[in-house]
Amino acid sequence: MNPQELVERYGPRDSMEYDLVIVGGGPSGLSAAIKAKQLASESGRDISVCVLEKGSEIGAHILSGAVMDPKALTELFPNWKELGAPLANPVTQDQFLFLTKKSAFKVPNWALPHCFKNEGNYIVSLANVTRWLGQQAENLGVEIFPGFPAAEILYNEHGSVCGVITGSMGLDKHGQPTDQFQLGMELRAKYTLFAEGSRGHLGKQLISKFGLDNGADPQSYGIGIKELWEVDPSKSKPGLVVHTAGWPLESDTYGGSFLYHLGDNKVAVGLVVGLSYKNPYLSPFEEFQRYKLHPKIRETFEGGKRIAYGARALTAGGLNSLPSTVFPGGALIGCEAGFLNASRIKGSHAAIKTGMLAAQAAVDALKDNRSADILSAYPAAFKQSWLYTELSQARNFKPWMSKGLYLGTLMVGLEQKLLGGNMPWTIHIKHKDHECLEPAAQHQPIDYPKPDGKITFDRLSSVFISNTNHTENQPIHLTLKDASVPVNLNLKTYDGPEQRYCPAGVYEYVEIDGQSHLQINSQNCVHCKTCDIKDPSQNIVWVSPEGGGGPNYAAM
Repeated sequence: MNPQELVERYGPRDSMEYDLVIVGGGPSGLSAAIKAKQLASESGRDISVCVLEKGSEIGAHILSGAVMDPKALTELFPNWKELGAPLANPVTQDQFLFLTKKSAFKVPNWALPHCFKNEGNYIVSLANVTRWLGQQAENLGVEIFPGFPAAEILYNEHGSVCGVITGSMGLDKHGQPTDQFQLGMELRAKYTLFAEGSRGHLGKQLISKFGLDNGADPQSYGIGIKELWEVDPSKSKPGLVVHTAGWPLESDTYGGSFLYHLGDNKVAVGLVVGLSYKNPYLSPFEEFQRYKLHPKIRETFEGGKRIAYGARALTAGGLNSLPSTVFPGGALIGCEAGFLNASRIKGSHAAIKTGMLAAQAAVDALKDNRSADILSAYPAAFKQSWLYTELSQARNFKPWMSKGLYLGTLMVGLEQKLLGGNMPWTIHIKHKDHECLEPAAQHQPIDYPKPDGKITFDRLSSVFISNTNHTENQPIHLTLKDASVPVNLNLKTYDGPEQRYCPAGVYEYVEIDGQSHLQINSQNCVHCKTCDIKDPSQNIVWVSPEGGGGPNYAAM
């Protein structure tokens, strides 16, 4: 049954009214909620603020490296240390390595551009930082609803956004109501902020409906794959930050790795692969596994134990690809819009800052008894902020690196080290990531090593430790516009790239009565959104599953 049929049969929907509804309980959404409450309190007013989170709890779907710049957090909470924010591992040492298959070449620290230096930053679990922000938001009176995804956008009679509808619960895999059926609720708001993270389901709709990306470069994405390890105490170096470029990726494929030493003998390791890659046989998951086999990297993990796994797309186009962030009735904040600074491999400080800026604009509008109009003060404040300056200085990073490792490294070094990011030129990305994939006939399959179960692993054992779960009897949230496309185009022309770019074993081709069929194992999905981005014909559309499903990241 479609949503309208459900309403006709079970409606009307319950409805709740708020001043501000925020879709997404990550750093940007929670910071917006916190800032709105702080501003209201300062002026002696009270505003109602609601945060919707599709994960089972705040932080359940948060995955990042992460080295965090505390600048924006300090603006939000000058006393964050006294409040117990989980930033306990200051960076003590930076290393940047260029890898070949067997060797590693360290770049002298004096030669590193400022964007690769992390003095004053902290190695964190962003999931735990987010949980802490959630506690602060609740202390200020923010209503947080975990396990409730926003499934639809509400529009008023003038076409302005006026809230969202939560996903209905208790539908079976055919979309029919079960005994546990509950119709989704309307959450109406004077302003709605969208903070779904990279490639947000509703954000994508808003960008298309309002033409928010008109005049911007095509957005550019990467997939980040991460593991958390407990290593031998003799190999633990708290505060050490290692980044690499080069092997195992070919020089024409954008990407790089991180290796961050936390306390308690924990090490976070990951690989980011740009989704503009050409070779349909490339598997980001397999590239990550063989990266760990490099002699310089493997030594950290021998004798250790892998304790967590996850994957997530990241929005890396930067300032050149930034859409307009406002529309009638709301705004895009954080990675929903694409404020990540790819040159610094950091986005949490930008997420917090943009959440604060949008909250300021919304609260000022509410003071003037406005609603459902355009919060133009938000993008104006962004252009006057330190974040705009930072992103402007990094605006050419992704375009240059997309031209290859060697030219990219040379030009980034020139712009960032010699010019300090103050260059008089701007380089542009011209193609969407899915347009860059080339037919399989133009490439050779890649021979990846089999997992050894000690340093390298397969997809299914990895998904297991991500604590991913979806109720089996629910509608598949990985939808196809045309069910014939996977076999007739993807398999025929590209040899089924979805079975390789997915880091969770969701997609596989099976033979039934001598015919190939695409099987979608949606219960494995870690909500990374890679399929929605990289599918060559944009036939796969990721939609919100039933609330509470997906990964449950403990400390990622």
